[in-house]
Amino acid sequence: MEAAVVDPGSKLMKAGPAIPDQAPSMVIPTHMKRMPEDESVNNNSQFEDVSVDPVVRGFIKDWDAMEDLLHHVLYTGLGWEIGNEGQILFTDPLSTPKAIREQLVQLMFETFNISGFYASEQAVLSLYAVGRISGCTVDIGHGKIDIAPIMEGAVHHIASRRLEIGGIDLTRLLAQELGKSHPTANIYTADVEKIKELYACCAEDELAYSKIGGSCQLETHTLPDGQVITIGKERYTVGEALFQPQILGLDSHGIVEQLVRTISTVSSDNHRQLLENTVICGGTSSMTGFEERFQKEAGLCSSAVRPALVKAPEYMPENLSLYSAWIGGAILAKVVFPQNQHITKADYDENGPSIVHRKCF
Repeated sequence: MEAAVVDPGSKLMKAGPAIPDQAPSMVIPTHMKRMPEDESVNNNSQFEDVSVDPVVRGFIKDWDAMEDLLHHVLYTGLGWEIGNEGQILFTDPLSTPKAIREQLVQLMFETFNISGFYASEQAVLSLYAVGRISGCTVDIGHGKIDIAPIMEGAVHHIASRRLEIGGIDLTRLLAQELGKSHPTANIYTADVEKIKELYACCAEDELAYSKIGGSCQLETHTLPDGQVITIGKERYTVGEALFQPQILGLDSHGIVEQLVRTISTVSSDNHRQLLENTVICGGTSSMTGFEERFQKEAGLCSSAVRPALVKAPEYMPENLSLYSAWIGGAILAKVVFPQNQHITKADYDENGPSIVHRKCF
């Protein structure tokens, strides 16, 4: 049985057998609905709006919900059999607290009775997915942005940056903008999320964005209640916020400047190797025009060495940026488990949850 790889994001959980050149076999929402235990029809109505997010801003927050979600993924989705559990590799966001790593390994061995465990940082795994061991990853997820310099497969933690903004904040921004232009429309969060995925894009540069007004191409969208709305400059504002965070009310630099400043804190001997092997990933980075805008901003930056994006190998799945950490995990799983570099049940029984810090780094 292939080892399972699980990449639990704030919005989507990616999971599947460790087959490196394929997309994960399961991509499901992490967001969950709470249902009454007896599932009686009469009681359903009072639970309709009770929902939980096991993962918030990249970190596991609701362990009961995560246990339920993993039970569904492993036994229903991946076909594991109770009593015959296999090995599993998890992806870790940047700066995961030690307590969360320990609680995860404890959950896997004590509740799921797995035979082997390994965890690795998403930043490193995304680099592995494009065939690099040194470089820099810019992971723009649903709940956070992680910028991590990596040398020889190890994250330079002191220089790394975690920004508590992501796709969810862009969704809220779009909701505000649509609320201004359509004050009478009933637009729910799920509708805004869909509109963002369909229409959000990046302007060519800051000047082009400033010139976008009533003359920009309008998109029409039909809401579930049948009302038709038009989307104009709002769709560009979403992408622009990544390059001008002031739009979100944040006093910080845009994404490319953040990257350059991050690298500037590393030894200058490594600047070229890091910047010229830059990987952008995460669901938000798949926005129309984002890569082109990123490259244009990189060409304009004041750094002596400018960021250059690594292209994914042709044999990798399409939309690699959406699954890069998972695919990197599938690659690593093919190394750590056959070479017995993982945590075994015996290791766990002897040392307890703290073993994760010694064997997974």
